Amino acid sequence: MTYYHRLGEYPPKRHTQFRQPDGELYAEELVSSRGFSGIYSNLYHITPPTRVEKVGKSVSWKSEIATEYTLKQTHLNTSKVDTTGDDFLESRITLLKNKDVSMAICHPSSRGMDYYYKNGQADEVIFIHDGNGYLYSQFGKLRVNQGDYVVIPRTTIYKFEWDEGPLKLLIIESNHPVETPKRYRNELGQLLEHAPYCERDIRPPSELVTEKEKGEYLVKIKHDDMLHDYFYETSPFDLVGWDGYLYPYALSIHDFEPITGRIHQPPPVHQTFQAYGYVICSFVPRLFDYHPQAIPAPYNHSNIDSDEVLYYVEGNFMSRKGIDRGSFTLHPGGLPHGPHPGTVEASIGAKETEELAVMLDTFGPIYVTKEGLQYIDEKYPMSWK
Repeated sequence: MTYYHRLGEYPPKRHTQFRQPDGELYAEELVSSRGFSGIYSNLYHITPPTRVEKVGKSVSWKSEIATEYTLKQTHLNTSKVDTTGDDFLESRITLLKNKDVSMAICHPSSRGMDYYYKNGQADEVIFIHDGNGYLYSQFGKLRVNQGDYVVIPRTTIYKFEWDEGPLKLLIIESNHPVETPKRYRNELGQLLEHAPYCERDIRPPSELVTEKEKGEYLVKIKHDDMLHDYFYETSPFDLVGWDGYLYPYALSIHDFEPITGRIHQPPPVHQTFQAYGYVICSFVPRLFDYHPQAIPAPYNHSNIDSDEVLYYVEGNFMSRKGIDRGSFTLHPGGLPHGPHPGTVEASIGAKETEELAVMLDTFGPIYVTKEGLQYIDEKYPMSWK
């Protein structure tokens, strides 16, 4: 859950008259989650956001599950993938998905977008593996950097502008709202003292960008696995102000404070976000366990009711061999998994790790897509032998 934030101008009371210098009313827009029961923000436009000039083409925008792929420990070797295309949308390659969530890589060569994008069916969590730039949305301008999770609520209209340099993104699309973990919040929603991050680490948009010029503005809208082109005469960024709890924000993985103990701590201590059907965790540099007989390497584990996906960001993962920066492993429920041979003994006596990884734990099976099959490491299921 985010905190209350506001930018620009707005009336002292909601749903009351708020007039422009020429006497015209500003157009109020409520953007809300879970109908009218979740978090929301009130936005104030120069022109009503409903004035569509033209509806353009619609194209299918759906990834398909590889139904022929059987139950296996899986390594998707995407570490050598350079660019996946030019455009921010067209360069997305969805590798894993289920009814609640999907994961895609996105390495666009283009530094900008000549259109606006709205995901009308899913919240997005964009992890910036490599790259720096700005996210622009109707909520304003937000600086984003390498290591950031950029959380974008559905229906947010946005575009990115990237600095020069390598650009590597991990994109998680969620069919349910993305929130801070409930167990780290008090009854009023504030993050507790023992939480691994706090509100100071959450960065909202810092500057309102008001585009007043008329022209032709293309908004690409994803809905029901289709991509629809909508054209407007005025910009979706024609806001003079807004306030509320719903807006895109950034949280750096480098600001996540690890929770450690005398013996090996289970993955829930790394939890960063929650949503219905899955959680997102962050593995960050940390001291290892300090019991005199501690084994830093994780123990073997049988997933009873979850699938575990790890995206490897940086560092040397002492429990894994043959996994490189930017690859995925999927350890599905029904199969035990654990450290590779030799890594348990090798971990004893180690004092710390510099590893960085993003983990997605789903509470139901997640499947490799047809696009993902090209990255399968056929030897991985036997790598414990």
